[in-house]
Amino acid sequence: MRKYFLLLFVLAVSLEFAQGVDWIKGHYTKKEYSIVMRDGVKLFTSVYSPADSSKEYPILMVRTPYTVSPYGADKYPPQLGPSEEFTRDEFIFVFQDVRGKFMSEGEYDNMRAYIPVKKNKETDESTDTYDTIDWLVKNLKHNNGNVGIWGISYPGFYAAMSLMESHPALKAVSPQAPISDWFIGDDMHHNGALTLSMSFDFFKTFDQPRDSLTTSWKQGPQYASPDMYNFFLNLGPLSNADKKYFHGNLKFWEEMIKHGSYDGFWKSRCNLPYFNDVKPAVLIVGGWYDSEDLYGPLHIYNSIVGNNRRTNTHLVMGPWSHGGWARSDGDSFGDFKFGGNTSEYYNKNILLPFFNFYLKGEGTSELPAAITFRTGENKCFNYDKWPPADTVKKSVYISRGKKLSWNTDGTESFDEYLSDPSKPVPYTSKFHDSQQMYWRTYMNEDQRFASSRPDVLAYESDPLESDLIVSGPIIADLFVSTSGTDADWIVKVIDVFPDDEKNPDPNPNSIELGGYQRLIRFEMMRGKFRNSCEKPEPFTPGQVTEVKINLNDIDHKFLKGHKIMVQVQSSFFPFFDRNPQKFVDIYRATEDDFQKAFNRVYYSARYPSHIELNTLK
Repeated sequence: MRKYFLLLFVLAVSLEFAQGVDWIKGHYTKKEYSIVMRDGVKLFTSVYSPADSSKEYPILMVRTPYTVSPYGADKYPPQLGPSEEFTRDEFIFVFQDVRGKFMSEGEYDNMRAYIPVKKNKETDESTDTYDTIDWLVKNLKHNNGNVGIWGISYPGFYAAMSLMESHPALKAVSPQAPISDWFIGDDMHHNGALTLSMSFDFFKTFDQPRDSLTTSWKQGPQYASPDMYNFFLNLGPLSNADKKYFHGNLKFWEEMIKHGSYDGFWKSRCNLPYFNDVKPAVLIVGGWYDSEDLYGPLHIYNSIVGNNRRTNTHLVMGPWSHGGWARSDGDSFGDFKFGGNTSEYYNKNILLPFFNFYLKGEGTSELPAAITFRTGENKCFNYDKWPPADTVKKSVYISRGKKLSWNTDGTESFDEYLSDPSKPVPYTSKFHDSQQMYWRTYMNEDQRFASSRPDVLAYESDPLESDLIVSGPIIADLFVSTSGTDADWIVKVIDVFPDDEKNPDPNPNSIELGGYQRLIRFEMMRGKFRNSCEKPEPFTPGQVTEVKINLNDIDHKFLKGHKIMVQVQSSFFPFFDRNPQKFVDIYRATEDDFQKAFNRVYYSARYPSHIELNTLK
């Protein structure tokens, strides 16, 4: 995450945009401040104001744990706003190191909890944002009294937190890829399963303690870096991460392994219950291929819309990876092209007009409730609500002969596979460096590498007789059993191309589209959390048990002649850590706890394993 944010604000902008440091120096004046919060802690803040002092300008702010570099009143970045158009359109740009990071005082707390009822001078991200805005509008010359906040990923979290008890001057907020819950669905866990490669790579640097205020990153542990799959397989149990690499230096990693279930530590860091008095206009942005924070944008949007009688909140979901709308042109992802520069369209026609209207009173506020890019069709669609109102639920059932059908199978039976933690199913066919967080384009990768494995069940429909549009959440409802006392269940929904599909021309990735199994959506459920992430339960060996998994939303068209495929497996490595398949605290598991297990998926009228789709009429 750190590397991707720095790419977003330093490397990518210098390649993509033509303004550069010299242009910004000639058109903006920089000043640095230490703004005092209500408890006396000072937060370092960089301010870039337009050189033309004949007008008043709105303030557009980012609060970040990833550094407001470059430091120094004479040092300028190659870009200021979310895109080139913002810099030329003129705002007062504000960047702030959040509490406890880099040049800001205080102690840093990951996913710092919101305090609904504050005593004395208690602070949280809501108060830090409020106090900052209050100082800015009172002290910055030539501001028009209107403030906007935006941010991507962790800065998206800080943008979202500004919506709670917001300052009256805060008029527009755009949380982009915002974090909402680090145990259920964002970044570090999915339904209690640790995102191993991502968490390891992120915290080894981000969680390094600082000795004093600093302008630079502290180096994480250095080690030989073979391919990711074998590096994490050789790591062994999770407890070895600290023994071999972290050595007790990572405070949050230590806290995380103490809290292996959804207890108060994690619940307090979930912001979803608190979006109940939202006053600013909100534009939430996410990517269908965001492997880090897909859960956050969708669930924060639902929380705001569901908890406010009146709200001016909009959702944008595009064909992007994490922050891809600012880091790439968005014309392709993996093996698939989308027919145009989706990022440029979004920045020019959605994001900039949003802030211009609410901060400057320019243009129009006529944005639909939701704007989504429909994959498979490669078009944007506007909706009055999300999910769309005119959808109907349609279930596709697992059946004998490894088939999917639109009706339950009358024959009671099951399919079985041997899940071996020493040979986990890889999440991608690519071998890549262990010091990457993950292989970014796996989220629409060809799944034929997985369907050929004996520990992956693959169910396929007949060719579709007409187009099928799925818009909204997908729910997997499985009836399963295991010979162990715990098991992971990963479900993938896949678009299978006809055997006679022509290859693209040109074909730079040398792909074979005939029979291509395009991943559309997947999700993981750590089995012991199937009924409650707060109170884990073992499986009774051999007993049929229902497991439901919310795969999150999509907007995708399965074309006529294509097939729907569902794959079921029990490992997705090393994106997720390995389950010992024994009911234990996995953070403290030993090598002896890991065991092979026979896992089954059942199908019949009594055990109707199926995938529930929201299909557009």
